[in-house]
Amino acid sequence: MLKLASYNIHKGIGLDRRRNPDRIVSVLNEIDADIVALQEADRRFGSRKSAIPPLLLEDHSDYRAVPLDVQVDSMGWHGNAILVRKSAQLLVHDILHIPSLEPRGAVMAQVETGGLRLCVFGMHLDLSGLWRRRQAVAMLRHADHHDGGLPLVMMGDLNEWAASGGCLRDFGRRLSFAECGRSFHARRPVGKLDRIMHCDRLRVIDSGVHDTTISRRASDHLPVWATVELS
Repeated sequence: MLKLASYNIHKGIGLDRRRNPDRIVSVLNEIDADIVALQEADRRFGSRKSAIPPLLLEDHSDYRAVPLDVQVDSMGWHGNAILVRKSAQLLVHDILHIPSLEPRGAVMAQVETGGLRLCVFGMHLDLSGLWRRRQAVAMLRHADHHDGGLPLVMMGDLNEWAASGGCLRDFGRRLSFAECGRSFHARRPVGKLDRIMHCDRLRVIDSGVHDTTISRRASDHLPVWATVELS
């Protein structure tokens, strides 16, 4: 049984408009997931440094970032990153190119942890509904080439406000959605923008939104999580 989470950390900037990566790490420690997909994990301009200093993550958490070997100071690819426990074994990892109107990308990793092997994809989709649908199709094609026959999980900020249409329909042809709940905006959640999706080889035991005093202030999104096991 594994706990998965997805979290748009808003480049470490909280609702008080202060960049405070310590709060993000505190939220990650509260969630205590085995695998976490992060969005907006790097700063937007300049060298696009990681929003969480590597030493902070190393010294104050049980996580390490999946190495993407793209930019020296960045944690992710177009802001997307995957965190795993330090004890986890990384089998394969890669960056993914997806069609986009604005700079977008996705990341993947095959991970062995807690006695299970999974193929995990992290993403942050476009603000445009047309491009989100194109990206969903592209992500599923990437899964065909990268899942290695392993149980599949896709997580991230889909930017989809529709209840069941748009890119949700495209993903839903192959994947099921964990019923996590509303995660945006952190102050008063009204939208289910952050999603965890899984193939039929996995079963969701429990799921939800991580809503705590710290998480309500650390970012404009609340983290979502799901506990899964082989079905």
